[in-house]
Amino acid sequence: MPLSAAYRPEPRFFDLGEDYGDAVRAAAFPKTLLRFRNDRAAATVGLDRLTNAEWIAHFGRFEPLPGQPGPVAMRYHGHQFRSYNPDLGDGRGFLAAQLRAEDGRLLDLGTKGSGRTPWSRDGDGRLTLKGGLREVLAAEMLEALGVPTSRAFSLIETGEALERGDEPSPTRSAVLVRLSHSHIRFGTFQRAAYFGRADMVEALAEHARGLYHPQVEAGDVAGLLRAVVEASARLTARWVAAGFVHGVLNTDNLNVAGESFDYGPWRFLPWYEPGFTAAYFDQTGLYAFARQPEAVFWALTQLGGALKLAADVEPLTEALNGFGPTYIRELRAAFLERLGVRSLGEAADQRLLDTTLALLREGGEALRWEPLFHDWFGGFASSARALGGPRGRLYQGEAFDAFRFALFEHEPDRPERLEHPLFARPEPEEMLIDEVEAIWAAIDAGDDWAPFEDKVRRVRAAGEARR
Repeated sequence: MPLSAAYRPEPRFFDLGEDYGDAVRAAAFPKTLLRFRNDRAAATVGLDRLTNAEWIAHFGRFEPLPGQPGPVAMRYHGHQFRSYNPDLGDGRGFLAAQLRAEDGRLLDLGTKGSGRTPWSRDGDGRLTLKGGLREVLAAEMLEALGVPTSRAFSLIETGEALERGDEPSPTRSAVLVRLSHSHIRFGTFQRAAYFGRADMVEALAEHARGLYHPQVEAGDVAGLLRAVVEASARLTARWVAAGFVHGVLNTDNLNVAGESFDYGPWRFLPWYEPGFTAAYFDQTGLYAFARQPEAVFWALTQLGGALKLAADVEPLTEALNGFGPTYIRELRAAFLERLGVRSLGEAADQRLLDTTLALLREGGEALRWEPLFHDWFGGFASSARALGGPRGRLYQGEAFDAFRFALFEHEPDRPERLEHPLFARPEPEEMLIDEVEAIWAAIDAGDDWAPFEDKVRRVRAAGEARR
């Protein structure tokens, strides 16, 4: 097996013992057709030299990688749309491996659609091919936009006909593998607290601190919560700057590393719409675009509640109170990054944030979210390009004048990036639902993967242009 020197197995979740997961076996699939392999991600953990046959063996049949003890379905609880559910856990996935990346981070290879586990309840443990495709596209776009995200590592079609109530059935099946910086969820702590196991909460806290927030002193549970709060605030701010709606911000879909993962009914905003929801079943708009900061903070308070078994309430409350200021600071930074300009100080940066949102709000459906950041990337250096482009007529009026004044206060950050061919194009790379559906339709109707492969290439090129 052609592993590189970068392959460093380190299965640390198993240090916690048997109370946190169950050994499982992957399903035996009728077919294993490789549809996507992320060699760019694989190179960071020394797996890019695998042949396709070896890749399928490890990520389609789940033969353990060297130094890995085998799959484990992780145990956790969680609030789902704010109703507590003690019957959760990895129901169609498992932790397949843990490895040290080239940057020193501990990363997980986790699955989705790999078969039934003790936590499957009435589910079949499977994933639709369309669902896997959508997760690949979401992760690629978020990575390109600088959002802390898991990376879609592998997608293998598995040859089963699945029945689903929310899409035409029977539909094709797949198994996905993601590369993620921790699958320890807020709900992992909630499960331990539910059983009154202070020893488990303490063990989890020290495990998470040492592996994901080592800057926190050993035994400082409130310090761990503070670090998780800060990472979660940064993540939420970058979702908002990207115009991203996760869709299902339950406490089992948020992890201690502050990296988003598990993309189900996600959407990117077509234009500014605070009440925009991603999930058809989110009837009350609980996880709507503009309510995501509230949703993440609420989930953090549930994590804080679980940690009360291992720490005093006052420092935990103080840690939670840091979310708001951190979120606003990170939102300013995220918008500056999206506009390609440098910080000028808190007041000027806030003015730019406020006027950008005001312009998007006034522009309505005529001014799409992503094109604004494409047109004005680099600040004043893009004036002629933006005003002479397809949206030039929209850039007028009081809201635009305030935006332009605030933007032009800020110097461009690395203006040489504007020389990239991406910025010579009139339109940016977007990831709107109509295009996603068209990509799937080509696969579903004619097994044509060219639009999908071309989209991934274009999204990655756009990410490189911004970097």
